[in-house]
Amino acid sequence: MAEEFKAIVFKLADESYGIEVDKVRTIERMSPVTRVPKTPPFVKGVINLRGNVVPVIDLRGRFGLPEVEPDANTRIVIVSVADMEVGFIVDSANDVIDLTEDMIEDPPEIVGGVKAKYLRGVAKLEDGRLLVLLNLPEVLNKSEIVQLEQIGE
Repeated sequence: MAEEFKAIVFKLADESYGIEVDKVRTIERMSPVTRVPKTPPFVKGVINLRGNVVPVIDLRGRFGLPEVEPDANTRIVIVSVADMEVGFIVDSANDVIDLTEDMIEDPPEIVGGVKAKYLRGVAKLEDGRLLVLLNLPEVLNKSEIVQLEQIGE
């Protein structure tokens, strides 16, 4: 039997993406983000989350998609990667689904304009939809994590 896991489903530019539930700390409504100088453009700044300073990344900007103004559906998905917390700004986050490892195929070179290195794979859902799973360590590659860790201190 293939290993089962749950994934949080979120939307970016009409595409559905997923992150394993065990990597997601919390999903927050959009809140004011404090800008931090000398960071890449997709690093929007930091938020104060229950007393912790959490760096926030706009995933649209990270993936080279056109950025949009936040609206009532915009969420910040707080993930935990390599012992640090980072917030991802997404268009909406509204579902948790069950997946198994055998539903996941290797990603094509580019999905919805996103490079394959940022993707863990593509899951075929029972209703025929495709769910793109993020490769979190690559989305936050090492050199950027070091920068973000310095922000959070």
